[in-house]
Amino acid sequence: MLRSLSPRLVFAGLLLLAITSMLFARVFLQEFMELEACPLCMTQRVFVVAWGVVALIAMLHNPAEWGNRFYAALCGLCAAGGGAVAARHVWLQHLPPDQVPACGPSLEYMLETLPFSETLSIVLMGDGNCAETMWTFMGLSIPEQTLILFAVTTVVCLWQTFRAYPERD
Repeated sequence: MLRSLSPRLVFAGLLLLAITSMLFARVFLQEFMELEACPLCMTQRVFVVAWGVVALIAMLHNPAEWGNRFYAALCGLCAAGGGAVAARHVWLQHLPPDQVPACGPSLEYMLETLPFSETLSIVLMGDGNCAETMWTFMGLSIPEQTLILFAVTTVVCLWQTFRAYPERD
């Protein structure tokens, strides 16, 4: 059954997953729950948007087998990168309170005053804001849920990269 799924349909599913994730983060968490995204959360959102853009391009392009493999691998790299950031975020949230790094300046301030490379380094390190668990669902924090999302997306992309493709019409 999985073999019969068209690559275009799989990329459409990945795009829908990215759109749903961003709507959940922006509308529910940020607007309804009034939770501010920390720098690591913002970085994870960038990776979700990146995989969504790759999936959109792949869906519209609808290339032959090797093109699908390329797009799937690129989409998977975006998801794996986001998963690495989410794993760092989860690690920060599970640190003992005395080992949590101090809170840093806002992302907007860093982008305005620091060189981009330094801002990126600080953001990826995380700070005390990132260690705080603001909301949970089924016992999982937002970064833990996001890590699962990235893991599932990476698995789908790996499958899409290495699967046997059906003959094209």
